[in-house]
Amino acid sequence: MVPLRIIRGDATSPQAKGPKIIAHVCNDLGGWGKGFVLAVSRRWPEPERAYRQWHRERSGNDFGLGATQLVQVRPDTWVANMVAQRGIRTGSSGPPIRYDAVERCLRALAEHAVRLSATVHMPRIGCGLAGGRWERIEPLVTATLCGRDIDTTVYDHD
Repeated sequence: MVPLRIIRGDATSPQAKGPKIIAHVCNDLGGWGKGFVLAVSRRWPEPERAYRQWHRERSGNDFGLGATQLVQVRPDTWVANMVAQRGIRTGSSGPPIRYDAVERCLRALAEHAVRLSATVHMPRIGCGLAGGRWERIEPLVTATLCGRDIDTTVYDHD
């Protein structure tokens, strides 16, 4: 098992050589416009465009909680759109994060990373607008990615 690295920096500018996957959490409503996705969209238009199309065509694809979409943005860089947030607001059923969906997304992410021999880079996924707690997400990241010897870096933005 490789250790999880947590550093200061920008997850949209991964500090690594070779193939890289930038992972983040999306909602299941097709909404893209707040949080980390704004930084993603400033750098590349493809992930937002692919996510919106995936949502629009959801009756004929796997879009939904627990699904992961990989979008290539450079020859050696992909963005993983991971649907692990139910809606966008905290309500009677608690915050929008769905930990079981996070785990399913991370398992799919691990498969992509192994196939591409890629490192994984992310903010503290699910802990911003999704309302998740890092104490619950970090063990999932460690088990699914680090446990498979996938170099994984979490970026704390200044």
